[in-house]
Amino acid sequence: MLESFSDLPEQLRLWLQPLAVIVGSLVTGRLLKYAIFALLDAYNRREPILLTQSVARHLSHPSAWFFPVLVLSFMLPLTYLEARPLEVMRRLVETSLLITFAWGLVKTVDVIQDLVEDHYRLGEADNLRVRKLFTQLQFVKKLVVTLIIFVATALILMSFATVRKIGTGLLTSAGIASVIVGFAAQRSISNLLAGFQIAFTQPLRLDDVLVVEGEWGRVEEITFTYVVLRIWDERRLVLPLNYFIEKPFQNWTRSTAQLLGTVFLYTDYTVPVDAIRKELERYVNGHTLWDRRVCVLQVTDSKERTLELRCLVSAANSSNAFDLRCAVREHMVTFIQQHHPEALPKTRSLVEAKDQPFTLVPEDQTS
Repeated sequence: MLESFSDLPEQLRLWLQPLAVIVGSLVTGRLLKYAIFALLDAYNRREPILLTQSVARHLSHPSAWFFPVLVLSFMLPLTYLEARPLEVMRRLVETSLLITFAWGLVKTVDVIQDLVEDHYRLGEADNLRVRKLFTQLQFVKKLVVTLIIFVATALILMSFATVRKIGTGLLTSAGIASVIVGFAAQRSISNLLAGFQIAFTQPLRLDDVLVVEGEWGRVEEITFTYVVLRIWDERRLVLPLNYFIEKPFQNWTRSTAQLLGTVFLYTDYTVPVDAIRKELERYVNGHTLWDRRVCVLQVTDSKERTLELRCLVSAANSSNAFDLRCAVREHMVTFIQQHHPEALPKTRSLVEAKDQPFTLVPEDQTS
């Protein structure tokens, strides 16, 4: 009994020393993280820079785990653990270090994205080149993040001898497995290839205005497998990437955001076309949505009862073109009602009187 008491301090020492090293390493790493980011915060308050602000915002949480594990990995030999417990501890530390490092790399991609988005602003009026870049950036970002996670997972699994043996065995049947996976994931792989094609040939880009399946909307998101279209009434239309490779669709902002808008008016044959044309030019010339490129009125068709007048006006983008079309339509109809009511569409008919020839009776004289 006394021997067990005499051995107690030695046993405590064997347990307390590794525990003290582990706890001390974790605390030291956390203090190191706080010190680094405190300096960043102080620098941001004195001289705000996007890089340091983005680093502080995105890398704060990963660093709170990465630095303690990093310090522990250096201090692990000082624990003086036996071979088997030390090997288990080393594997845990290595796995944690890989996970936190991969997390930090993923957040570093967000920092790079912030820098690019600040340099190239999507909200500008003429943003065609920027939308091209952002479309590629979104796809490349998703690809890089996927590769980081895949490589980190592979490194963690391959650090275990059992998994390495399984992996070696799987490599021998890789040909058969690839064929099976290819058939099973045919649609997913085709979507992935379509994503590469869309990202670099760019039939559509982020914020492009599309007409798809009879719906008008803007491209809100492009993922590995689908495109999200934000419809004008705030619905979302989700379409697979293959759709935009295999089927036709309208892209109203493919090369420029400028657009022509049409307004059709149907009037009587007695309409004074020149007066209507001058009024259109006068009204559009004073409208803020007109971009001063095109303002034309033409007689585009003559039907059996009406003339078809087409007002063609231009605007800087599709939204302005739609609003300008509505304004022109309302004003021109009001103008014809107030100044040329005789030019409104009429229905003329021939009334046959008994024992008399046919007589043309204007509509306004019939009861």
